[in-house]
Amino acid sequence: MRTHYCGLVNAAQLDQNVTLCGWAHRRRDHGGVIFIDLRDREGLVQVVCDPDRKETFATAERIRNEFVLKVTGLVRRRPEGTANPNLTSGEIEVLAQDIEILNVAATPPFQLDDDHLSENVRLTHRVIDLRRPQMQKNMMLRYKVAMAFRRFLDAQGFIDIETPMLTKSTPEGARDYLVPSRVHAGQFFALPQSPQLFKQLLMVAGYDRYYQITKCFRDEDLRADRQPEFTQVDIETSFLTETEITAIMEELIRTVFKEALDVDLPNPFPRLGHADAMARFGSDKPDLRVKLEFTELTDLMKTVDFKVFRAAAELADGRVAALRIPGGGSFTRKEIDDFTAFVGIYGAKGLAYIKVNDKAKGVDGLQSPILKFLTADIISQIIERTGAVDGDLVFFGADRAKIVNDALGALRVKIGHEKGAAAGYLENGWRPLWVVDFPMFEYDEEEKRWVALHHPFTSPKDGHEAFIDSDPGKCLAKAYDLALNGWEIGGGSVRIHREEVQSKVFRALAIGAEEAEQKFGFLLDALKYGAPPHGGLAFGLDRIVTMMTGAESIRDVIAFPKTQRAQCLLTSAPGPVDERQLRDLHIRLRQAEQAKGV
Repeated sequence: MRTHYCGLVNAAQLDQNVTLCGWAHRRRDHGGVIFIDLRDREGLVQVVCDPDRKETFATAERIRNEFVLKVTGLVRRRPEGTANPNLTSGEIEVLAQDIEILNVAATPPFQLDDDHLSENVRLTHRVIDLRRPQMQKNMMLRYKVAMAFRRFLDAQGFIDIETPMLTKSTPEGARDYLVPSRVHAGQFFALPQSPQLFKQLLMVAGYDRYYQITKCFRDEDLRADRQPEFTQVDIETSFLTETEITAIMEELIRTVFKEALDVDLPNPFPRLGHADAMARFGSDKPDLRVKLEFTELTDLMKTVDFKVFRAAAELADGRVAALRIPGGGSFTRKEIDDFTAFVGIYGAKGLAYIKVNDKAKGVDGLQSPILKFLTADIISQIIERTGAVDGDLVFFGADRAKIVNDALGALRVKIGHEKGAAAGYLENGWRPLWVVDFPMFEYDEEEKRWVALHHPFTSPKDGHEAFIDSDPGKCLAKAYDLALNGWEIGGGSVRIHREEVQSKVFRALAIGAEEAEQKFGFLLDALKYGAPPHGGLAFGLDRIVTMMTGAESIRDVIAFPKTQRAQCLLTSAPGPVDERQLRDLHIRLRQAEQAKGV
């Protein structure tokens, strides 16, 4: 029906007849001449309707926004001074010779150039929202990124293999989405949280380089970078070391950013141990654009009389840390109060501070409500360790290490982004980082047992296998995460490939032999039959595209996303089903029985 896309017509087609199809983005009547901006997925082109062509002009008079049109016309240069440099078609216009209305359209619920729409309105009318130029750009970039992943992996000998969507529930981590079986009464499938076990089985089966761009499902509380269903680029390899795997994945990400954005990421990516990342930034995915770092004070505070600091320092898992803000002495009391309220979100009970007004005067040159609780020697050591100078402000965190890390880590990013551009401690650009040497286990205080920090199939580092039984807290893993500007965009590990080690890890996680056989027997059996050393990684496609577009939420790069309450406003899902469907699935709703008094 058409010869060209609207947004791709340019001066190369001058004096040629073209046929275009698309939507009427805007119609303008300028004193007898009608202009129509015709839109398709590639962009806009200006169509001119001259009254000399009476039938065509009469059709143009009937056109309204979002009518679907077929236009045949002559490409000509725009009059001098009217070119639009923002459009590929900006030098030309199409003089309409024939216009066919393929379909009329009701008045849209909003204007496509309205940038102040509520998200609920956009998601309720998602089909119209997807017509907006920004959403079209986002979805086209998503496709471009996915294809860059595929091209690189194909060239490196990886093969695309599909894994099941209906699988076994193995609840270790987030909650599963369950699917009841009609054929097997009382039995359930689960939607996969990741293809983790299947890709390991593929390695045992001899497919030594696998990848898949696949949907995964997690029934968890949602945030801006989370969805109940999301897409990841899932990758697994055999016979490669941790260093070799991360080298390939690093080159993959450099290639994707170059092809999609023409951005050159650094080579090589810096690497940082997990312990160092937490000590310096309070985060295992630090935003390296923010130059602010923590100063450790825990050892110093074990002898002070100030109860808040000393009590935290004496805890087995306690921490006292400082965050120096260059030039922060200019912060107002209201700003400090706002920051105090902010860290409260992360469990911090307060936010102590010291302003350095005149360092040469010692304590007399400082301003803080906590000075009276600290000796001059301790204060001097704080100033020396943090490197504070006149005009600086030093914030303190004192509590359990997790609270300090979460609170000061979030404060570091908040101040960096809100104040950093002017103060000079926020850099532009892309700052990737490999975070390595993760702990293999963490202790769950509620369940009183060790749990896997990543997942139970991660291999211990060489020489750390003995710690699995004797001291799990000392055991480090062959795990690696790739962070970019404060977001985790990928994570993976070398896997356990020996059955006896996997069984030992299950025991450390308080998973008994019977439970391990019930949940993971198929994996343990496979490991007995010559499993090769293997490992891999998964990249979050949604997150990567979100960062590339600068969108505020991954919902802006997913065609049909869910809300933060895990609902689809477009289709009103989830929704009720009729009684017959429930009977077929052997399900009886508890709330329905309660309503009947059963």
